[in-house]
Amino acid sequence: MESINFLDLFQGVATLVASEPQIMIGRIFLMLLGFLLIYLGSKNVLEPLLMIPMGMGMSSVNAAVMFLDSGKPGTLFVDPLITDPVELINILQIDWLQPIYTLTFSNGLIACLVFMGIGVLLDVGYVMARPFQSMFIALFAELGTFVVFPFAIALGLTEPEAASVATIGGADGPMVLFTSLILAKHLFVSITVVGYLYLGLTYGVYPYMIKWLVPKHIRGISMIGDQGPRITRSQKLIFAVVACTLLCLLFPVAAPLFFSLFVGVAVRESGLENFSKLLGETFLYGATFFLGLTLGVLCEANTLLDPTVLKLLLLGMLALGVSALGGLAGGYILYFWTGGKFNPIVGIAGVSCVPTTAKIVQKLATAANPGAIVMPQALGASISGVITSAIIAAVFISVLR
Repeated sequence: MESINFLDLFQGVATLVASEPQIMIGRIFLMLLGFLLIYLGSKNVLEPLLMIPMGMGMSSVNAAVMFLDSGKPGTLFVDPLITDPVELINILQIDWLQPIYTLTFSNGLIACLVFMGIGVLLDVGYVMARPFQSMFIALFAELGTFVVFPFAIALGLTEPEAASVATIGGADGPMVLFTSLILAKHLFVSITVVGYLYLGLTYGVYPYMIKWLVPKHIRGISMIGDQGPRITRSQKLIFAVVACTLLCLLFPVAAPLFFSLFVGVAVRESGLENFSKLLGETFLYGATFFLGLTLGVLCEANTLLDPTVLKLLLLGMLALGVSALGGLAGGYILYFWTGGKFNPIVGIAGVSCVPTTAKIVQKLATAANPGAIVMPQALGASISGVITSAIIAAVFISVLR
């Protein structure tokens, strides 16, 4: 038996040594970033349901690069760029996450499953009780989308590519996934990874933006007296059915997302407990887990070190930052409009990651004034943000497809 070469035995190390310096540094950085995401998720600084599997996938896939039969570095996780049908059938039998990616991720199904679960968690009564206030905030919180779209074109992206990355400003992960899948398939992996990565990371920054821009005595304004009219379960069900049908009629290209969201709402308001548990627990948690895991696995250094990805990273960060500023601007307008009765930090909740931004707003309001209640208004703005981001994505797809 011949002596075994150390690098032949430990191929993860071998591919690291054999790779170009930027790839080596990139892999090491992404492994460490994966550790950081896991830590921040475990401490609830970032969303643990998404960040822990994403961090595990990110660190593992960048460690597990090996030499394949052709001598090309690769992994046994997933190949997101494969297009040849014969190769795809072969690799479905080899890469363990390839069936998840091919059959649920790259066709938008996983986004629809997440939306069904989100729909079960949404109480549209918050929107129906304050429709003008909620939608006003939500539109201002889309400012990042409107600003980044022309800016991305100026940086050399095509209109479909610019629209895909601009949707990150709506802070709605499934919407980013769905839009980029249809408008910019060649950038689908990069835009989706960037979108979800910044959705998690930016929420660590939003509290500081609020503290810098809103004085403590204003952050502590309580809106407990603004209850709005009582909305019955029947009215909520009617709203879900009518809104779903109308939006599907106007924007059929995004009908799968509209249907998924409102079927969850309809199940909730119909009192179908078994279906509510199926969609709100099994589907939502299962889809979120595999979404995070697959996103992490897609964060392989060779994919993310494409020069185009740097543009996407900067544009994604800009979109979410400007959307937060837009939401706060809308909140301040209502603050002055109501004579100081509206808490402007509710504007951040219009950046529509339900319920994360709403919880951030309530937490900061409570820190400023233990008796402050703003959660109903924040949830109304956040739910409206989901609807407006879906409508804007549908407009982009309809016009640019």
